[in-house]
Amino acid sequence: MSMTAALLQEFDNEATTTRRVLERVPNDKLAWKPHPKSMSLGVLALHVAGSPAAICGWAAEDETHFKGEPSPTPGSTAEILAAHDQSVTTSKEILGGLGDEGLKKMWSGKAGANTLMTMPKAALVRSLVMNHWIHHRGQLSVYLRLLDVAVPPIYGPSADENPFASRT
Repeated sequence: MSMTAALLQEFDNEATTTRRVLERVPNDKLAWKPHPKSMSLGVLALHVAGSPAAICGWAAEDETHFKGEPSPTPGSTAEILAAHDQSVTTSKEILGGLGDEGLKKMWSGKAGANTLMTMPKAALVRSLVMNHWIHHRGQLSVYLRLLDVAVPPIYGPSADENPFASRT
């Protein structure tokens, strides 16, 4: 199996799980924050939904210039789910187009004249498309727990959906 095929298979699995988490985001709690320094539930959910395509877009370039733009605020859970679905489609197209040879090429991220990071595109996909995405999905699951929203299974049963828990 090629490196790209393996990444795409893993990406599909994570995308399915991520959609299950995003489906639980309550429409009436999008502005809620667990702490004043935290992102709102809606901003975090939209970040989780859209970050794969944004970061895969960086991988399609050899150099990305970050501008420090503010995060958008979604108007509804439906908007978040649509952003996720589009992000998944876009990410798969970009990753498939890069292929193994494209993933071996180098990428740099810059802010102004400063180079923030340089790495092979495969490392960018692994560390930021996958790990960064999964990290924020975990953060989102904590937000859901704090709001007393049932957390779906992610890598195994959750406290809310556990087929092995005793039913009394």
